[in-house]
Amino acid sequence: MNKKVLYWTLQILGWTAYGLLNIYLAYLGERLSTEQAIGQLILVPFYITITHLYRNFIIRNGWLKIIIQKLVVRVVIACLILSIINYAFLFGISSILGLLDPAFDLNPIVIFLSILANLILYFLWSLVYFMYHYVENYNRSLKFDAAMNEIELNNLKSQLNPHFIFNALNSVRALVDEDPVKAKNSITQLSNILRNSLILDKKRLINFNDELNTVIDFLALEKIRYEERLTTEFVIHPDSYKYQVPPLMIQTLVENGIKHGISNLTYGGKLSIETQVDDKKKLNIFIRNSGNFKLDKRRKSKGFGIENTKQRLKLIFDKEASFSIKNEKEGTVLTTLKIPQISY
Repeated sequence: MNKKVLYWTLQILGWTAYGLLNIYLAYLGERLSTEQAIGQLILVPFYITITHLYRNFIIRNGWLKIIIQKLVVRVVIACLILSIINYAFLFGISSILGLLDPAFDLNPIVIFLSILANLILYFLWSLVYFMYHYVENYNRSLKFDAAMNEIELNNLKSQLNPHFIFNALNSVRALVDEDPVKAKNSITQLSNILRNSLILDKKRLINFNDELNTVIDFLALEKIRYEERLTTEFVIHPDSYKYQVPPLMIQTLVENGIKHGISNLTYGGKLSIETQVDDKKKLNIFIRNSGNFKLDKRRKSKGFGIENTKQRLKLIFDKEASFSIKNEKEGTVLTTLKIPQISY
């Protein structure tokens, strides 16, 4: 149902229901006459018309964009004017139908209470109308923010693929002349990794097991290149497989550890991946690699992989996830990811 149809449906049904309710209450009070019933039925199209004109006035004067403090004053004044018009119309209808009792209907207290009652009625209508638009705009804003986050997230993921492929191809190139057999094996390994990355790239989150398999394949490819200079270790908590992680995130951090840590050491080093599930049901991923973490003070940057990781975590999990990197001890860098559990 589009907005226009919804608006008119609610207008007609709402005011008709209000008119029938007044007739029913008059019936219960044994004050209902044919003239009174006709009067209430005449009021229904009047309410529909006057609130529709009021709506047009709101739109034409841009009240939907006014801050709440200024809006309340304007709405109260508008409802007071509508209430006075409403009383004048009701007074005229009562006169025509012979329902007017001058001693009662012209009493200042009765006039005041009647206008006050109608003011509350029109204010409630205004409240419903503005609340609908507030909720609609809020939902539209959320959808826009979600769309923008998705675009930014896709851009970040698109940065990973060429970066990853470039580094992997460099590893293979180094073996082509040196060891053709190993080069052939590494190409096979690389094709498996690329096939998996292409499948997983379209997803916002993937099973931890799928990411771990990509990391294992990547490390197998790197071990062909580094041989005995690279040793690996995995300590995986059984509950880790219940979690989902952003695709290529752990792989990027592992690659970062090898590139900036182990590759700079004459005798190579060790890279280990350990996972734990803490009391808050978050998956803790610890990546340790030989080397020393140093912040480039000139650029105030911590590297492509780290910045990419931080931005993706913020876009996907907001403040629920965390990331840190530090020197755990001399010669060992610790990278920590904490990821909440998401039902899927």
